[in-house]
Amino acid sequence: MEASIFFEQIDTEKIGFTQNKQKSRLGDYITCLQPAGFEDSLPLADMALIGVNEDRPSPDNEGCAQAPDQIRKYLYRLYPLNSHLNIVDLGNIRQGEKVSDTSFALKSVVAELLKANVIPVVLGGSQELTYPIYLAFESISRVINMVSIDALIDNKLAQAENVAKSYLSKIILRKPNFLFNFTNIGYQSYFVDQADIKLLNNLFFDTCRLGEIRSNLTEAEPMFRNADFVTFDISSVRQSDAPGNANASPNGFYGEEVCQLLRYAGMSERLSCLGLFEMNPLFDRNGQTAHLIAQMIWYFMEGYTLRKNDYPVENSNDFIKYIVSMSGTKNDLIFLKSKITDRWWMQLPVSKDKETALSRHVMVPCSYRDYLKATEKEIPDRWWKAYQKLM
Repeated sequence: MEASIFFEQIDTEKIGFTQNKQKSRLGDYITCLQPAGFEDSLPLADMALIGVNEDRPSPDNEGCAQAPDQIRKYLYRLYPLNSHLNIVDLGNIRQGEKVSDTSFALKSVVAELLKANVIPVVLGGSQELTYPIYLAFESISRVINMVSIDALIDNKLAQAENVAKSYLSKIILRKPNFLFNFTNIGYQSYFVDQADIKLLNNLFFDTCRLGEIRSNLTEAEPMFRNADFVTFDISSVRQSDAPGNANASPNGFYGEEVCQLLRYAGMSERLSCLGLFEMNPLFDRNGQTAHLIAQMIWYFMEGYTLRKNDYPVENSNDFIKYIVSMSGTKNDLIFLKSKITDRWWMQLPVSKDKETALSRHVMVPCSYRDYLKATEKEIPDRWWKAYQKLM
C-alpha cells in the first residue's frame, strides 16, 4: 500500500513538542514516520496512532476534524510507561474530496495494520469513521465483537450517506455480516429510542445503562475481554469533565471512570483497534477534553502492557473448571477460572460442525457474579445471549 497517498506527516513543532535525548516523556518514544516508511516499520510496532481530519458526517459537531493534533499535544507530554512499547505515529489522513474518499483511506490503512498485528489507535474526527474501520475487519474476513462507549445508540436510518449517528444501522444491515456481537456501554435512556433497545435485544446484543455500569465499574471488564474493536464517543463523558463536544451533556461518565474503561480495553488480548471520536477543540476549555483523551490513551497503553494471555485453551492446567447443573436444561453450565488472573469464562456448548468457525466465540468472558447467579439456578444473561447466537 502506498501510504504517502493518504497521510500528512505529523509536525511536532505544530503541537509544541521537541524530542530530547533524555527520553523523559512519552513523545520521545513515539516514532513519527515519513509516509514512505510505513510498511518497513510495521513489523517493529505494537501500536500506531492515526489522525483523521474528517467532520463532515457530524454537522452538529463541526470542528471535530481538528482534534487529532490537539490530543497529540497532551499525549506526547505525558511521562512514559514503565514497560516500553513500540509506538509509531503515522500522521493524519488527509480529508478526501468526498467523505467516501476519507473512509476508503482509513479502511485501507487499518486493514494493513490489522494484517501486521499492529493496533491502530484512531483519533477522530466523526464517529461515522467507525463504519470504515468495521469494513477493514470485513476486508480481512474477521468476524468481530464490537464495544461502543456512548451516551446514544447510533442506529438511526439516515437518508444521508454519512451521518455520525447512523453507523450501527449500516453495519447491522450489511450482508454478509461480520459482526458477531455488539455492546453499548453507558447509554442514557432519555437519549435513546426504546425501539433501538428492543432491536438490539432481539439481535441478542448487549446494552448497559450509565447508572448500571457506574454502580460497579468492574463488571465492565468482561465486556471488553472478547472485544476486537472499541469505539468511543467523548459525549459519553459529562460536560464538566469533557466540555470539548457540541453535544456534551450534564450527565455521563467521570474522567477517571473512562480511563479505567480504556485500561480494561487495553488488557483485552483480543482487542486490535481503538477509535476515539467527536472531540471538538472549538468547545474545549484550556485543553481539558484533549488532555483527558490523552490520559485515556495512556491508560489504554498501560492496559496493553498488562496482558497476561490467559485465554482458555483445551486441556490447560492454568484453569479451574466449575460445572453447575441446571434443572430443565440439557446442558450443564461450565465455568473456567484462571489461576493466573482470577478472571472467569463460561464455555458454551456448540455442535461439531460449528466448532471450528466459531471457536473464538465459544469462551464467553464473565464475572464471579455470573457464576454465583448460576449456582442459584439462574442462567446468566451473557450465557443466554451468546448461546442464542451460536445455535
